[in-house]
Amino acid sequence: MSDRIKVLLADDQALVRGALSALLSLEDDLEVVAEVERGDEIVTVAQQSKADVAVIDIEMPGIDGLAASAALRAEMPTCRVLIVTTFGRPGYLRRAMESGVSGFVVKDAPANELADAIRRVHAGLQVVDPTLAASTLASGNNPLTSREIDVLRASRDGASVAEISDRLFLGEGTVRNYLSSAIGKTATRNRIEAVRVAEQNGWL
Repeated sequence: MSDRIKVLLADDQALVRGALSALLSLEDDLEVVAEVERGDEIVTVAQQSKADVAVIDIEMPGIDGLAASAALRAEMPTCRVLIVTTFGRPGYLRRAMESGVSGFVVKDAPANELADAIRRVHAGLQVVDPTLAASTLASGNNPLTSREIDVLRASRDGASVAEISDRLFLGEGTVRNYLSSAIGKTATRNRIEAVRVAEQNGWL
């Protein structure tokens, strides 16, 4: 069928990709034309396969799904993007919408809902998990500045202030100020808690 919707699957877990591909292949109007496991492969493979809809996970090697989505929208605006992720975090949804994605659903959604979501984004509609949409509205905007985000990301692995300073080419006093500000904005007691709260909200 020439009018099938061509789908690209992007997920770093082979079992998940295989399951999604098997489920979608049961739909007469959908065709999985490509699968990738890295975020930095998405744009090239989407262009090669002439995909109509890219179903993208967030957590992937190379670049994450949100960055890949933004790149795909810039390079191939005819390809719609549907984020399908385990991480139903309010901050992720907000960032996804800012990246120009057409839909955002969580992986535990029923298979028929996923197929329907692909059809709807292909038709130019937006599809968003309703529970996540409500929690995103309730959570408000990301309070962290881009530099505070950089510093928290750099401290994820337990790096010292001196190490963060070297990585980001910032003075140690400046790093301490950013950490202190981020801790205050996340209403936490230390940088470890600040990182955890920021990750839970999808701000990093």
